[in-house]
Amino acid sequence: MGRPKRADEAGGIYHALNRGNAKADIFHKPEDFDAFERILAEGLSRYPCQILAYQLMSNHWHFVLRPTADGGMSQFLGWVTLTHTMRLHAHYGTSGEGHVYQGRFKSFPVEDDDHFYTVCRYVERNSLRANVVDRAEDWRWGSLSRWLEKPERDPKLLSPWPIPRLPNWCQRVSEALSDDELKAVRRCVRRGSPFGSEAWVETTARRMNLESTLRSRGRPTKPRPQPSKSKKES
Repeated sequence: MGRPKRADEAGGIYHALNRGNAKADIFHKPEDFDAFERILAEGLSRYPCQILAYQLMSNHWHFVLRPTADGGMSQFLGWVTLTHTMRLHAHYGTSGEGHVYQGRFKSFPVEDDDHFYTVCRYVERNSLRANVVDRAEDWRWGSLSRWLEKPERDPKLLSPWPIPRLPNWCQRVSEALSDDELKAVRRCVRRGSPFGSEAWVETTARRMNLESTLRSRGRPTKPRPQPSKSKKES
């Protein structure tokens, strides 16, 4: 079976995620996180994509991205992933010892309404949910701490949001997502299905050829064979 189509349209909003191979760490020390942020800045200068929110964790990363040209997200993250892999192998002398990432990144489209806020909260509170920090804004390698700095520290990574940030944003990020919100986001991560209102999801899936991501997985049920009719019944 071929890979599902990648949604990657100019002006769209997407959540993107990738993990280390076998969930192994891809960042081993603070300097690794810092080096990756420099790679991100270099990638932004090369490819038509914007970072709206992100968080780097020891064995994975999350991004909320907006490509400014068709295919911009794939170009950006493809280059970032490859460059990070090469530089990590060079730094630790691990060339030839296996893959750094589990595979290509996962992504799904996000509607620019309350669903966008939900995804950004999901991303920016990742370290808090993992009990790595006491406050979401204390995690250095993410968009929340960067947004709080005025001006943003170098390298500059963040672009303005498509809709105004809600008041008391740090407090909102610190509040846990509901079970329904978590289930909905995680389902979209697994399936690559659009995250938004019902009408928007249906329209977006149809337009982007993502309708297969909305259907239940598994083999279709085979129809039961019908008993043949006897001669008397025919």
